[in-house]
Amino acid sequence: MRTDAKRRHDPTVRGFASDNYAGAHPEVLAAMALANEGHQTAYGGDDYTENLQHLVRRHFGARAQTFPVFNGTGANVVALQALTDRWGAVIAADTSHINVDECGAPERVGGLKLLTVPTEDGKLTPELIDREAYGWDDEHRAMPQVVSITQNTELGTVYTPEEVRAICVHAHERGMAVHLDGARIANAAASLDVPMRAFTNVAGVDVLSFGGTKNGAVFGEAVVVLDPDRVRAMKHLRKLSMQLASKMRFVSVQLEALLAGDLWLRNAGHANAMARRLEAGVRTVPGVEILHPVQANAVFARLPHEVSERLQKRYRFYFWDEAAGDVRWMCSFDTTEEDVDGFVDALREESGG
Repeated sequence: MRTDAKRRHDPTVRGFASDNYAGAHPEVLAAMALANEGHQTAYGGDDYTENLQHLVRRHFGARAQTFPVFNGTGANVVALQALTDRWGAVIAADTSHINVDECGAPERVGGLKLLTVPTEDGKLTPELIDREAYGWDDEHRAMPQVVSITQNTELGTVYTPEEVRAICVHAHERGMAVHLDGARIANAAASLDVPMRAFTNVAGVDVLSFGGTKNGAVFGEAVVVLDPDRVRAMKHLRKLSMQLASKMRFVSVQLEALLAGDLWLRNAGHANAMARRLEAGVRTVPGVEILHPVQANAVFARLPHEVSERLQKRYRFYFWDEAAGDVRWMCSFDTTEEDVDGFVDALREESGG
């Protein structure tokens, strides 16, 4: 196919800044090409979105309802709107994406209040939830209606199915629903070696934000309603929140490419394996401290600030806490062993080792 577009980047440049930096998996691109011929009904009335409903139910249970959206922030805002009243609040870890990285969208667009709790490892517990789970009859306080957890967390840690189940039981006993931000849900399932249902619908989660972009899609996530009795008017909320794609088949077919077989698991398992290789390599470099257990595809480390600055000129990555010298290194589905080994060698050189 002819195109007037030109390649405007160097495809040999590699980095560890984010799994969003990676391109799309070839199987996802092939799926989009398959969906491109002819005309299909817009706004979700297409064959691909219909089939996606069946695929998601296979993974998350017979009651699951799927609403494709453009991005992760949109998925979280729509999901949380569906679970809260205008006076509602959401309990979340202070490091959660909805609190730190969404420009206030849950509060400004979703119209809800975030009640955040400090954690050591990014994970909530029933005891931590109780720090904010009170005051339902106090008209001066936003009413806690939802507990939102992230799997895996923003610190790269993973909830076990038992931990999620304990949170769900605790929240439900107090009249609250549970939302799971699954931007990297595939990495968590690969890490735990369990089906995604084990720590979602089976554990009692009510609504899930399902991530595709970080796992090899071009764009597109989905709100998956696991307990339809908890929500209403989801179609209207999605449109109201500007997350209704007219050519939805191109979102749905990407998620189909991930979920129809084991591509979602292959991609996540590989990214996790590269993170473990990276952790093992950097541990051999003097002056590097690993900050959190490496349970998925993220490595958090502390090293001298000047070393990080020199290394960033060779590989892209982000400071997590620049004042403390903390950095985050992310692996993706297309990270190679050569990428990891080259990065470790560069780190050793810049560290003077």
